Amino acid sequence: MVPAWGVMRNWPIKRERRARIEIIPMIDVMMFLLVFFVLISINVLPALGLKITPPTSGNPDKIVERTRLTVGIDRDGRTFLDGQPIEIADLPERLKAASAASDKSLAVVVTGDEAAALQNLVSVMDALKIAGVPSMQFVTRQK
Repeated sequence: MVPAWGVMRNWPIKRERRARIEIIPMIDVMMFLLVFFVLISINVLPALGLKITPPTSGNPDKIVERTRLTVGIDRDGRTFLDGQPIEIADLPERLKAASAASDKSLAVVVTGDEAAALQNLVSVMDALKIAGVPSMQFVTRQK
């Protein structure tokens, strides 16, 4: 027989729990804020536009929207229409087709390499004249 005072009782050892950072509630809050700011900005940004009543005029000019095409000439004499290679002989037909396909007037921008031959530029200008393009713009860089 074991005496009552001789029996030791074992208490369970409590392990220290390490603190955990729960990130899922933080993600939920961030998503809520994101949705909130997106919805608010959709409603606020149109209101930032300037609301005016323009003055009247006896003979106002209409704003003309244009179809813009780019004709490029590289240093080897190749011609491009909106980045696609094209023969100069085919250029007037393509310009006429583009002009006929759109109800907007045609605006042609001519870009070229500084080493391109002058004859190539004159050929492009002739093609624009044949196509009935009234004006063109040249792309240059500042000296």
